[in-house]
Amino acid sequence: MRAPKPASREGRRGWLRYARLFRQDILSAQPVRLYRAWMAEFRTPFFRSYLCNDPALIELILKERPDDFPKSDRIREGLAPLLGESVFVTNGETWKRQRRIIDPAFGRGRLREAFPAMVEAADALADRLRAGPQEVEEIASRAAADVIFRTLFSVPIEDALAAAVFREFRAYQRTQPLLNVAALLPLPAWLPRPHARATLRAAAAIRTAIAALVERRAAEIAAGTASDDLATKIMTFPDPVTGARFTPAEMVDQVAIFFLAGHETSASTLAWSLYLLAAHPEAQARVAAEARPFTGAFSDLSKLPFTRDVVRETLRLYPPVPMMVREATRDEPVRDRVARRGAQMVLSPWHLHRHERLWDDPDGFDPDRWSTEAAKESARRAYMPFSAGPRVCPGAGFAMAEGVLLLSRIVAGWRLEPIATPVPVAHLTVRAKDGIHLTLSEREGAPEGVPRTTRDADQPLV
Repeated sequence: MRAPKPASREGRRGWLRYARLFRQDILSAQPVRLYRAWMAEFRTPFFRSYLCNDPALIELILKERPDDFPKSDRIREGLAPLLGESVFVTNGETWKRQRRIIDPAFGRGRLREAFPAMVEAADALADRLRAGPQEVEEIASRAAADVIFRTLFSVPIEDALAAAVFREFRAYQRTQPLLNVAALLPLPAWLPRPHARATLRAAAAIRTAIAALVERRAAEIAAGTASDDLATKIMTFPDPVTGARFTPAEMVDQVAIFFLAGHETSASTLAWSLYLLAAHPEAQARVAAEARPFTGAFSDLSKLPFTRDVVRETLRLYPPVPMMVREATRDEPVRDRVARRGAQMVLSPWHLHRHERLWDDPDGFDPDRWSTEAAKESARRAYMPFSAGPRVCPGAGFAMAEGVLLLSRIVAGWRLEPIATPVPVAHLTVRAKDGIHLTLSEREGAPEGVPRTTRDADQPLV
């Protein structure tokens, strides 16, 4: 069974119609030929963009000369109400200062320290599951949010402020496309950006709740009662160059992107992993067999190699962030053309990970490919679910451990069967158009320590 991808809307169309399709569904608006092309040029009345699938171009933009290709403001336009001046959207010296403070919190040994909190979230997830038809994107979203709050602020998702952030973010993520209209039009800097009222309201509510979390933690730090978690590490670590720490306002921006990157992307990955295993019972049985002896110890993660390869393969087929946009700061030769200053350089994991010239059976689900030399070479050239180069996601290791842990915890206790084939679309991340619906049934011989419930199938999940 091949993993589904959206059908492309081929044919000639006016730019405005294309822009509307692009905004509504960035994945199916792309022509199928892009899964074979090394590069494609797109022209609009206001700017030109280049989709870059050539591994040499990706290496140039992300690794060799990243300062010449900063993050594009066109992506920031849609996310600014939520993210402010977070590390995800800044460039230059501001970005470098932010990473100097953030990176140590995710350094060597930090994952081991945070892992018990992840296990607590996994146990809570297993205890909430019930038999019967389920929409698993909602389950994955809550579980990923619980991991973020436990590792960042040492509180479960039931905490009042954490619950407020989660509740408002669910409203936000479905109203916010990857690009908004301001990203497609050359609006002057002084002109207010158009955003849907629901998006603005949800973003403001999220930031208000985050500000309260930051304020509460600042008071705990001052009183000497703060937990030694990620938030405390980041709030108390001085920039090694200037000695300055994040201000409370700056910390709100950073927590917003931690939640977006650590919750939304992890939820997407877990939900698609569950669907792929439901659609491939043999792979599901192998994950269940690996999970049986898992005790929750950090060292046990190394005993789940196939489960890790399932997560890797899910990230290949359904990269949570389907496209990244950089901007050329000067005229740049790109293959047989010249990208003028201001051109938008689009790097698309969605196309790159399914590229017909770079992968064997690019649309097929095959976790075993990751043990082959061919896949390792393809990955070196064409696999970047967490970006690459200096701007690689600092929490990539955390995300992989979380995905393996949560997936193994669910499959250890529950058998998954698909109800319908989901259609991927891009909101903030790659999600399913109408959700991912699976049937869960208790797995015979589930190991001790994997909580299971006997709730009725029609009992609401809370």
